[in-house]
Amino acid sequence: MPKSFRELLEEAKRVVPEWDVDQVRQQLEQDGWVLLDVREKEEYREGHLPGAVSLPRGFLELRVEQVLPDKSQPIIAYCAGGIRSLLAAKQLREMGYERVVSMAGGFTAWKNKGYPWKQDRQFTPEQLTRYSRHFLLPEVGEEGQAKLLDAKVLLIGAGGLGSPTAFYLAAAGVGTIGIVDHDVVDLSNLQRQILHTNDRIGMPKVESARRTLEALNPDVKVIGYQERLSSENVLRLFADYDVIVDGCDNFPTRYLVNDACVMLGKPNVHGSIFQFEGQASVFYPKKGPCYRCLFPEPPPPGAAPSCAEAGVLGVLPGLVGCVQALETIKLILGVGRPLIGRMVYFDTLSMEVRIHKLRRDPRCPVCGDEPTIKELIDYEEFCGLRASGQGPAIQSAVAAR
Repeated sequence: MPKSFRELLEEAKRVVPEWDVDQVRQQLEQDGWVLLDVREKEEYREGHLPGAVSLPRGFLELRVEQVLPDKSQPIIAYCAGGIRSLLAAKQLREMGYERVVSMAGGFTAWKNKGYPWKQDRQFTPEQLTRYSRHFLLPEVGEEGQAKLLDAKVLLIGAGGLGSPTAFYLAAAGVGTIGIVDHDVVDLSNLQRQILHTNDRIGMPKVESARRTLEALNPDVKVIGYQERLSSENVLRLFADYDVIVDGCDNFPTRYLVNDACVMLGKPNVHGSIFQFEGQASVFYPKKGPCYRCLFPEPPPPGAAPSCAEAGVLGVLPGLVGCVQALETIKLILGVGRPLIGRMVYFDTLSMEVRIHKLRRDPRCPVCGDEPTIKELIDYEEFCGLRASGQGPAIQSAVAAR
């Protein structure tokens, strides 16, 4: 027999316990209860109970088992006034959820009582469209996108690795991207450095990068530092950023970045390339090894081929740079398993991908138990795209530890 709305509501009241806001607040002081907000997303954005999970009533049956897989989990459902949550709670009970109650009076009654509530970032209509695919991911969602927009990432270099990293960080909505690079765009860069274009030859790379990234995403603030990284400016440049992305092409800068990150306690998203090979890792102070745990000292000048001598396949930095962007986003969101204590190695000619386990060296001169390097050091500069190691060097260093 068909049922009227009133009949459905009366039926729900018979099977679903209703608690007033005072009872809900008292229960929330105990561990174990989950708050389920069944209002529409627009209502949730305007204000919600702290810690509430958003699952609009229209998607309840479709998504609840993904969001709340444990059907013994006690749930307090609420809406604006207590009607939608009552019907939602009845449906949850019919789906096998054992302990579900509805908050009488809903969010309106909660606010009127003066109890604490939270308002999330208010996204513009353009942002709701731009980041819509992120919003669909439970690991990102609106809260994660807000983290990305609030994040500050500093890239060392706007070249082969810095270009794809910056491009995808900007596309993802990382709010502030700093770029350190003293060089200008050269015709030979365009084979791999996708931030730059032919009509910008001779332009400072930081300016070219800014134009490209701001054209891609106007939400992003790009700050260029057209200066060479040194022991005199590195602490100042790193101070305001959450994550440092190392895309440099020489050993002196790589060691300087590593040491500064260790001293400041900042994560260092490392990448390097050589001809057809590349590698990436995350060196995070106190959570894993640093770069010097693998290679305590840089090689002497001349031991590695120069940029012009070694060569590099143009697409390779795109591959490694995308990994760096991905690892940076994971660090910002606090999701997944970052490459801390691990290094991914690519051999593009054989299309082999290997993961090497890395361990902190207690004798490391900068992050060890008794560090000997306590001040930043400037090494004699030389260019070496061979960087943190060609394939065999990586393997032997890892095997030795």
